[in-house]
Amino acid sequence: MIATIALVVFVTVTVGVYLSLSRDLFRVVLGLAMFGSAANLVLFAAGRLGRTAPAVVTVGETALADTANPLPQALVLTAIVIGFALVCFALVLMLRLIRDARTDDALALRDAEPLPTDPVKPPATDQAFEPVVGADPGREVAR
Repeated sequence: MIATIALVVFVTVTVGVYLSLSRDLFRVVLGLAMFGSAANLVLFAAGRLGRTAPAVVTVGETALADTANPLPQALVLTAIVIGFALVCFALVLMLRLIRDARTDDALALRDAEPLPTDPVKPPATDQAFEPVVGADPGREVAR
């Protein structure tokens, strides 16, 4: 049972990474949702998958024996609600971005970056502070 859950988590994370690295913004949001599902599966697997007895203390007993842990189940329920809200918010942001930029291509959105002469953008670093490739760290390099 654990091997099956581990395989399902692996596939879910793999699909999430594949979709998140796409150029299409809708696929990126779906990848985010897949990551949330993988996290929910990991949390759910943390609470004894093989036990089917409910976590109820019977009369006369003081401790539970051979029952499922209810805490991971409660955490998964909370994470599902939070994940759904996150995906809905990401979809709204994506639709607004597509409407304003008139494209859903992630590479085309690089044109939306501010120009270097924009007064709101922070100034670029001075050339004297830029790192020199191939220089020894202990020796100062003259330019």
